[in-house]
Amino acid sequence: MGSNVNGGLSPHHRHYHRHFNFCAGPAALPTPVLERARDEMLDYQGRGLSVMEMSHRSAAYMAIAEKAEADLRDLLAVPANYRVLFTQGGATQQFAAVPYNLLGPGGRANVINTGIWSKKAIAEARHLFGDVHVAASSEAGGHLAVPRPEEVVLSNDAAYLHFTANETIGGLAFDYIPGSEEGGPRRPDGSEAPLVCDMSSSILSGPLDVSQFGVIYAGAQKNIGPAGLVVVIVRDDLLDRARTDMPSLFGYQALADAGSMINTPATYSWYLAGLVFEWLKDEVGGLAAMETINARKAARLYGAIDASDFYSNPIAIPNRSRMNVPFVLNDSRLDKTFLAEAEAAGLLNLQGHRSVGGMRASLYNAVPEAAVEALVDFMADFENRRG
Repeated sequence: MGSNVNGGLSPHHRHYHRHFNFCAGPAALPTPVLERARDEMLDYQGRGLSVMEMSHRSAAYMAIAEKAEADLRDLLAVPANYRVLFTQGGATQQFAAVPYNLLGPGGRANVINTGIWSKKAIAEARHLFGDVHVAASSEAGGHLAVPRPEEVVLSNDAAYLHFTANETIGGLAFDYIPGSEEGGPRRPDGSEAPLVCDMSSSILSGPLDVSQFGVIYAGAQKNIGPAGLVVVIVRDDLLDRARTDMPSLFGYQALADAGSMINTPATYSWYLAGLVFEWLKDEVGGLAAMETINARKAARLYGAIDASDFYSNPIAIPNRSRMNVPFVLNDSRLDKTFLAEAEAAGLLNLQGHRSVGGMRASLYNAVPEAAVEALVDFMADFENRRG
């Protein structure tokens, strides 16, 4: 089924037999974006070749890249003193790139542990540079609520404070920005440490004050575009803190100086990301409108879960993710039946991550409200038949 951002069915799309895709990533892409990419696939603007066949140095491709950056800056209101980088390696590579770029001599990584992805950031920094200070952790409580602001304590040698805004697997999201009430994270001596955020699964889901962060990074395959691209937003004054033993392709300064083209970038992913940015601006109406839609989608699904004795979600209500909604059936023996029947009904990729089990519905920007309504209706029907 094809659908627009408001969830309405479009007859023009029906013959594609597109189902509702709740995958955590690579995730759903907006149908209008896919249609435009299809139309431009063989012959981009009369040039007789595909975007994926273009030289990244050509005037035509440079125009694509520059417009994508301009649209992203516009959507997020990125201040002029920040660089926007389009790089590769996935967000996982940033677990190494961040400490390489920001530790400098004598600094120590400080990380808030809220689940699997923040643990990976801790493990990578520890593997590369030894000591890592865990500034706060939700592990003792089973990662069901994020640490409260007063629990976040930096070390005096904190080079930065890293946190994961939204834990994709656990469905745990921050309801505040660490350190924001004081104008930035503070070391015990009162000095400020840059705030670094892995925003892979929440970026572009609503408005954002970029100025509160030193570095934001995000893998593309949730709300930006297809896999193969990473967006990094970094404040200018942090570009000169890199270690001299850093791999050259990791360097934020070098990437900024080269316009993200030290080597051949992920050109087609960059192009598709640009189409997504255009869709957000022109068809959705910007990030405030997108946030309203996302809030409705999440409220509808969580409301159905909470009203049922058959389904449940354990996350503390203030920290429930709008992007990733995990839930379990009260009888796990029905899990396989639920997934099989859901897929037969055109509701795809609802299986929870292998590390936690259960179900997970990812409600990224391109997942329409009609998908959530279809899922809620299916869940009610399944409970009536199987509960």
